[in-house]
Parts: sequence; C-alpha cells; structure tokens
Amino acid sequence: MGFKRPTDIQFKCIPNIQKGEDLLAIAQTGTGKTAAFAIPIIDKIQFNRKTPGKDGIKCIVMVPTRELCTQITDVFNQIARKTKVKTMAVYGGVEQDSQIERLIAGIDILVTTPGRMFDLVSQGYIKLNKIETLILDEADQMLNLGFYKDIEDLIRFLPKKRQTLFFSATIDKKIKKLAYSLVNSKAIRIQISPKNPVSKNVTHAITFVEMDDKRFFLERILKEKEALRFMIFVRTKVRAERVKAAMHRVGIETEAIHGDKEQKDRQKVLNDFKANKTRVLIATDVSARGIDIPNVDYVINYDMPDIAENYVHRVGRTGRGKNKGQALAFCSSGERELLKGIEEYITVPIDVLETNKKEIEETILFSDDGTNNWKALMQKDEADKKKKRKGSGKGKRN
Repeated sequence: MGFKRPTDIQFKCIPNIQKGEDLLAIAQTGTGKTAAFAIPIIDKIQFNRKTPGKDGIKCIVMVPTRELCTQITDVFNQIARKTKVKTMAVYGGVEQDSQIERLIAGIDILVTTPGRMFDLVSQGYIKLNKIETLILDEADQMLNLGFYKDIEDLIRFLPKKRQTLFFSATIDKKIKKLAYSLVNSKAIRIQISPKNPVSKNVTHAITFVEMDDKRFFLERILKEKEALRFMIFVRTKVRAERVKAAMHRVGIETEAIHGDKEQKDRQKVLNDFKANKTRVLIATDVSARGIDIPNVDYVINYDMPDIAENYVHRVGRTGRGKNKGQALAFCSSGERELLKGIEEYITVPIDVLETNKKEIEETILFSDDGTNNWKALMQKDEADKKKKRKGSGKGKRN
C-alpha cells in the first residue's frame, strides 16, 4: 500500500488504540484516518483470536455511505491480506442473500451503513453481543444525514464494556455532544487540523460566474486541461444529470454519481474513474463523501455547497497524501452568502480569480453548444439582415 512512515494521525492514534483507549480523533480528509484504526484493530484481532471468523464479530465500523463502506472494507482487506482476519461490508441497495451467507460463515470485522445492518440484526444474522470495538467514521456526515438515532439504537445492542473510536473531519457542538455520549470520560482527544482546515496541498480559488454561464466555463476548463482528471461537485442529483448532459452536447464525456443510481451502477462509475477509464466525474456531496480516489488533479465546485464544511470535504478529493491538487469554485451572485459562510468556517478568505466582461463573452463564444453559440447566432442574424436588404432592394426595382 506504499506505507513508508506513519502520517500524523496514524502516529498519534495507533499506540492509543493498541492500549485499548477510547478515542476522539479529528483529522482532515486524506490524512490516512482509515489506516490509523485499521492497523491496530487487525493486529489486536489477529493475536487475540481463538478460531478464525468463529469467535463472533469483534469490531463494527459504522459509516454514512455505501461507497465509503466498500472503500474502508478494501483498506482492511489489503492490510489484513497476510492474516486470517476477515472483514465484510454490509449495506443496502443490493441483494442480502450473499451477505447472509458470508455472515453465517463467520467474520471478524463488520463495516456497515445503518439501514441494512439493523435489518440483519432483526433477522438474527448479525449478532453484536461480542463486539469489542465500535468505530464511527465520518461522524460529522452521519449527523448531517440524520443518523443520530441510528447510532443511539446501535449502542443498545453493544456490550457496555467496549472500546469506542470516534473519527470526524470536523468538530462542532453537536459532534462534541455525540462524541462524549459515546466515549468514556478518560477518552484521548487527538486533533490534527490546522487553523485553516483546507489541506495545504490544495491550491483553491473562486471565480464569480452567473448560474447560466457556469457550463461554458466548465467546458472551457475541461477542454483546455485535457490531460487532467476532474471531480465536479453539484448540489443535487438533478443538477448532476443536467451538467452531464450539457457536457455531452459539447463533446465531453463524463460520468455522474448520486443517490438515484442503483448501487451496482454507482460502483461501476467509481471503479471506472479509479481505473482512469473516465476523466471527469460529476458528484453530489453525499455520494462522494470520504471516498479516496487517487490522482484527482482538479476539483470544480460547480455549485457552492449549502453546508460550509462540505467545501473542505470537496476540495479534499484532490491533494491527497503527498500529492498536490487544485480546486476552483464557481460562485454566482445568488451564492455570495454561501461563500461568506465558507470563509467564516475556514477562517481565511478564498483567493478570487477575476473575470471581466470580455473574458466571459470569449468563454461563451468558445462553447461548442449549438443551442448557445453566440458567434453562430450573430452570424445567422447578420445573414438574415443581408437577405432582408436584398429582398427590399429587389422590391424597389420592380
């Protein structure tokens, strides 16, 4: 997996997890959080086990999205490939029969989203009475998605004597309240987050573009930077499909990932992007949260995020690990208040990429979209005027 030395979060978390301490860890996305808990948990299970997979589920990792569920499971399996520790992902949107078969065969670590997990608990296929470690990852996103009650319900199934690891990219009063209701009073708090929560590996800026002009600017950037890989963030599922269609009209092929797609289709889109079969991925916040995709060169905030902290998560899709990345946000006049909230959240103003009227007109003229090609429309208008002049001239001679 390319590990040479631990990241800051790994260096601070691993020894405390090995000691059995409860943990409240706050760290930026892309800092190696998953390995920070996966390595010590696998180590503990491997050396304390009696019968592989038959001792019952020892660790449960609860996450907000299906994509994050499969990604974390992959990390566990890669780290544990030389051991007998078995990790499994359980989530909705797919048939449960194959999941039940694997659960019956026996696993050590369960990575799951709340819905399907509770279904299988109620059916008796998931037993949580032997859980030794509970891990909540992307806890801030779980709260944003309304999973507070699910977390409370889960706690009722778990042994009171357990280790709890709480990981979040951001911290506020609600997250603190949830965290301290789960971890014990002596929990270790680890915070790896500078004053500006945006990764120092990412160069990010905004440009002021009206809503109707955004697609022209996106087209120009994608065509001028053909060698780069992009993630484009939009606010809604409908917007994702509209932007995809707009790019298709101008000859740019993209893929979109959002909640209305079937799970197998979402996974295929992700896999194709990771395998470099697709250069441009359009995504909503929920579908892309926490996903680790290597070598994303550029993030475009096509729509400004409604929630300020999502700006940090979006731009965190690039510049991961030691890589450098770029991010640009399109901000319309109607989104200025959202920008203000983002700048308050990250505590520093975002650099502005100035665009004047001439540049805006040139960008629109640059477009290959026949329905909005101003140059073509002006040429057609001029031709129509010439025809009218000729016609009126003939009329006078007759």
